[in-house]
Amino acid sequence: MAPPPANPRTLAALGLDVVPAQQPLAYPGRPAPEPSLLTGPELLALAVRPLPLGAWTLDHDGRVRELDHVLAALGGPVTGRRHPVLAVGSNACPAQLAHKFAACGLDATVPMVPVRVRGIGVGCSGHIGRAGYVAAAPYADPDAERLLVVSWLDAAQLAAVDVTEGCYRRVLLPGERFVMTMPSGERLGGAYVYVSKYGVLTDPRTGAPRPGGRDQSALLAALLASPRLHRLLGPDPASWVRLAAADPVVRAEGTGIFAEEGWTLEECGLPPVQEPVGAALCHDELPGPSPWPL
Repeated sequence: MAPPPANPRTLAALGLDVVPAQQPLAYPGRPAPEPSLLTGPELLALAVRPLPLGAWTLDHDGRVRELDHVLAALGGPVTGRRHPVLAVGSNACPAQLAHKFAACGLDATVPMVPVRVRGIGVGCSGHIGRAGYVAAAPYADPDAERLLVVSWLDAAQLAAVDVTEGCYRRVLLPGERFVMTMPSGERLGGAYVYVSKYGVLTDPRTGAPRPGGRDQSALLAALLASPRLHRLLGPDPASWVRLAAADPVVRAEGTGIFAEEGWTLEECGLPPVQEPVGAALCHDELPGPSPWPL
């Protein structure tokens, strides 16, 4: 008997199974390439419709069904009761999200959609993370426009991500200031984003934020041009992530060097925290100038 055909929608089959937390030099990982529903091991394609997200469709168990119907059938909240979270780094990577939720014993069913966003630049956080890499961090940039992934998390998933983002603060981006346009043309009323408590790294030559969310090896190689960082973490990116991941004292010293060299821009121009810790608005509760283009 012939073996059953391989599932083409697994993360491995799609080439999306690398977890940056386990392979730091692969940071930020590959983002969700299209509107999708992450189920943990799979990434199911969503068919965009000129309707709210919950009415978009997907092939689930051999049937074409609306996303909200699938979410309810899987025992989770519908899209309107979830929290939209904008990712500038590895939280856009389906494998990283699935890894985080598996470590917490949580379901990893998450709608993930590339959204066109205005006003957000992607820089490098002014700290060295637990996995040894220098993660991405957002800052306000009125001239920026880019595709960034928004994930719709349930309450338990959001709480878990909050814990993993201990060096960040979660803030709400208002849709009237930071225009976020879905592939359907719908404008989001807002979305959450994680802002680094350490600010963003600047380029010493220009004073402008150093671009982040790109090739981690190239970033670390550039930072190792600093004699102090080279002595601490050199001689190369592989040694950097190995030494940093192994020792919190080394991470703290490296983070301190960033600040002492004057490379960190602490004021990123993004909104302050506006709600109690643990509180979060759902998609249907977010205000906005208009849910659809005028």
